[in-house]
Amino acid sequence: MRLGTKLLLASTILYATPAFAQQSPTALSGGPTVADPAKWPRAASPALVDRATEKMVADLMAKMSLEQKVGQLIQGDIASVKPEDLRKYPLGSILAGGNSPPLSGNDRSPQADWVATARAFRAVAMEPRPGNVAIPLIFGVDAVHGNNNVIGAVIFPHNIGLGAANDPALIRRIGEVTAVETAAAGPDWAFGPTLAVPQDDRWGRSYEGYSEDPAIVRSFAGAMVRGLQGDPTTTGRIQKGKVAASAKHFLGDGGTFNGIDQGDTRVSEAELIAIHGAGYPPAIDAGTLTVMASYNSWNGVKMHGNKSLLTDVLKGRMGFQGFVVGDWNGHGQIPGCTPTDCAATFNAGLDMAMAPDSWKGLFESTLKHVKDGTIPMSRLDDAVRRILRVKAKLGLFDPARPIEGKAGVLGSSAHRAVAREAVAKSLVLLKNEGVLPVKAGAKVLVAGPGADSMGMQTGGWTLSWQGDGNGNELFPNGETIYAGIRKAVEAAGGTATLSADGTFTAQPDVAIVVFGEQPYAEMRGDIRTLEFQPGDKQALGLLRKLKNAGVPVVSVFLSGRPLWTNPEINASDAFVAAWLPGSEGGGVADVLVGDAAGKPRADFKGRLSFSWPKTAGQFANNKGKPGYDPLFALGHGLTYAKGGTVPVLSEEAGIDPSLGNTGTFFAKGVTPAPFSFATDSKVARKTVDGPQTQEGAQQLTWPSGPATLRIGGGDPLDLTREANGDLSLQISYRVDRAPAGKVRLSMEGGANKGTIDATSLFTGATGTWRTAKVFLKCYQSNGVDLSKVAAPFVLQATGPFGLSIADVRIVSDPNASICPGAQP
Repeated sequence: MRLGTKLLLASTILYATPAFAQQSPTALSGGPTVADPAKWPRAASPALVDRATEKMVADLMAKMSLEQKVGQLIQGDIASVKPEDLRKYPLGSILAGGNSPPLSGNDRSPQADWVATARAFRAVAMEPRPGNVAIPLIFGVDAVHGNNNVIGAVIFPHNIGLGAANDPALIRRIGEVTAVETAAAGPDWAFGPTLAVPQDDRWGRSYEGYSEDPAIVRSFAGAMVRGLQGDPTTTGRIQKGKVAASAKHFLGDGGTFNGIDQGDTRVSEAELIAIHGAGYPPAIDAGTLTVMASYNSWNGVKMHGNKSLLTDVLKGRMGFQGFVVGDWNGHGQIPGCTPTDCAATFNAGLDMAMAPDSWKGLFESTLKHVKDGTIPMSRLDDAVRRILRVKAKLGLFDPARPIEGKAGVLGSSAHRAVAREAVAKSLVLLKNEGVLPVKAGAKVLVAGPGADSMGMQTGGWTLSWQGDGNGNELFPNGETIYAGIRKAVEAAGGTATLSADGTFTAQPDVAIVVFGEQPYAEMRGDIRTLEFQPGDKQALGLLRKLKNAGVPVVSVFLSGRPLWTNPEINASDAFVAAWLPGSEGGGVADVLVGDAAGKPRADFKGRLSFSWPKTAGQFANNKGKPGYDPLFALGHGLTYAKGGTVPVLSEEAGIDPSLGNTGTFFAKGVTPAPFSFATDSKVARKTVDGPQTQEGAQQLTWPSGPATLRIGGGDPLDLTREANGDLSLQISYRVDRAPAGKVRLSMEGGANKGTIDATSLFTGATGTWRTAKVFLKCYQSNGVDLSKVAAPFVLQATGPFGLSIADVRIVSDPNASICPGAQP
C-alpha cells in the first residue's frame, strides 16, 4: 500500500469514527445555527394570494371546529389510516409511502386500485354529517421520476440522468407527463422536485439530485414546478391534469457530513445560501404550492425545528405563501419531541406534519397543545389558512376530475416518447476506442445483469421504496435495454443475442455489457467507498472474459452516482454512463446503434453533472473546491463528432474496499469483509450447499447447553435511521434439527441490553430453506441499542439445535417483515 493510499485510508477511518462525528458542529463549520434573513435572496409566491380565495378560506375557517383545524395539520399514511378513521380524526391529508399499498393490499397495483383508494378516502372526508365542514383531502405520493408507484406508468430517468441531459425545456415536459399520469391515478400532489445539491457521492440519495452544481439545479427548479403545476396563473389544476409540486428538502439535504442521510450539514450560512438554497427562489417564483422540510440538521439544529429558516427565511424573506410539509416522522427527531408529540415543529413553522403511523397520537397531542396555548391560535390559523389556500388553488373544492381513472393515459406512446428522448439525452460517453456506434446489421452479444432487467434500469423509488423485487412483468409498457438493442439491430438484418454471463457459441462482432448498482434508496444506499463492487468483481470478470476472447466490449454502466470504475473502463473499448434510465431502454439503442453503414443515428448529448472520481476516496471532489482533481470533470462528455481516447488508468482504489460493506453480513457461503463469522467452540460447523449456490451455506449444530453464533467486525454501525425507515434483517436459513429450547436474536454493541425471542422462526418443518425478515425496530423495542452495532447478527440457542445459514443482510420489505416475539 502506497503512502498516499495509507493517508487516504486513515482520513476515511477518522471521518467514520463516532468521536469525530460527535464534535461540535459549529466548531467544525464556523457557521451559525440561526439564519439571518437579510442575507437571503428574495422570491415571490405569485398568484397564491388573491381576495376571492382568501375570503373563501376565511369563511370556511369560521365554520370549522378546533378539531377540524388541527386535523388539517396532520398527514397519515394509507398503510396506517383507513377511510372510516376520518370520521373521528378529520385529517387534512393522506400519503402513500414508498411501500404503502392501496386499499387492495397490493403495493404493486395498477391504476384502478389507486383510483378506488383515492375516491374512498375523499368520499368519507366530504360526506355530509353533523359538525363536519366538507374540506377535501390532499393526497401526496413520491412521484419523483414519473408516477413511479403505479403499474403501467412511464418511469423517467432519475434526476442525476436528467442533470446530465441539461435541458430545462425537457424537464418541463417531463413534469407535465408526471403530473397527468399522477392525476389519472388519483393522487393530486407529487413530492418533487428534489432540489438537493449533493456534495458527497456516498450519499444514498445522490441520484435524486440533478447535479453537484447549484447552477444546474437552479435552472431546473422552476421548469419542473411549471411542468407539474402549470404556470402560476393556472386555475383548476387537477381538472387539467396538473398536481401540486413540493420543492424539497428544505434545506441542505445534499450537504450532510460524511454523506450520511438525515445527517448534519456543517457549512456557513453563505455556503448554505449559495449551494443548497439555489433552487428555492426559482421554485417559489414558479408558484410551488408546497415545500417539504428536510430531515437533516444545519450545524446541529434539525430543520423540522429551525424557525429562522422555515419561518423567517422561507415564509418571510422569500415570501412563500403555500404550506410547509414535513418528511416521514421528521418532527420526531427534534430534541424533546416524539413522533406522536411535537408542538415545537409547528411553532417553528411546519404547517403539516407527515405522521404516517403516528397520526392519531400527534392529532391528540396537538389538539391538547392548542387548547393549553403551547401552540398559539394564531399559528394554528396561519397553518390552516395556508393549507386551505393550496387546496383551493389546486382545484380540490371542485369535485370534477375528468383525468382521474381515464384509460390510455398511463404509459401512452406520447409519454413514452418523452421518456425515451430523456434517456438518449442523458447518456454520457466516457470512452470510445472506435467501437461505437455499433453497426445496425451486426451480430451483437448483449450481456450483463442489467441487460434485461427493468429493476436495475429503474432503480429505487420504483413501485417500492428501495426498488426491490421488480421483475420485468411489472412494467407492461416498458422496454429493457436488451429489447431496445435487439429491435434496432434486427431492423437492419442483424442479430442480438442475450447472454447474461457472456457465454456464446458463434463469435459476435461486439458485446454490449450492461452492469451496475442494484436498486437502493436512502439509508440503505449510503456507502463508505466509491469503489464499484468492492471485493466482488463479477462485472470486471465478465468484461475481461470477453476481451480475452477477442470480442470488442461496450460497457453500459447503470448507477445512481459516479463511482470509481477504473478497472472496468480499462477492460472496455467503450464506456457509457447511463445512470438509472427508467422504463424506456430503447433510448440507449437510439444512440449506441448506428445505421447499416455504421454511421450514428444520434450523437451523445449528455455531459457529467457530477464529477467522476479518480480514486474510490474522492467522496466530495466537486468543482470549485480546493484540490479539485477528478478523473472526468463536471461537464465532461465525448461525442461521435468530437471523440477522445482514455489512457490506461490506475487500478489502485486508494481506500480499503471492506469499508463499503455495511449491509451484507453473510452471502454465498462467505462472510464479506469487514465482518467475520464466529461460534462458540462447542458448536460444530461445516460448509454445505445453499439454496442457490454450491457450498453456499454454513451448517451449525448446537450441543446441549447454550452457545452463540456471532457475525461482527468493522467500525460500529448506527442502524437507528434504518430502524426508523422500516428496514429489516433478512435471514435465509434451514432448520436441520428443531430447537429444544429458546432461540434468541440480538445485536452487540453500545448499551446492548435486549434480545428477541425468535424461537417461532425455527419451529415447524425441518430440511426446507426459508427466509425471515425481522424489522430492525423490533430489536429496538426489545431493548437492543442500535446506535453502535459491532455485531449485527447474534443468534443464541440453548440447544440441542441444528441450523444452516445461507444469507444475512439488511433489506427493505416492510410488507413481508415481522416482529417474531418480545423479550419476556
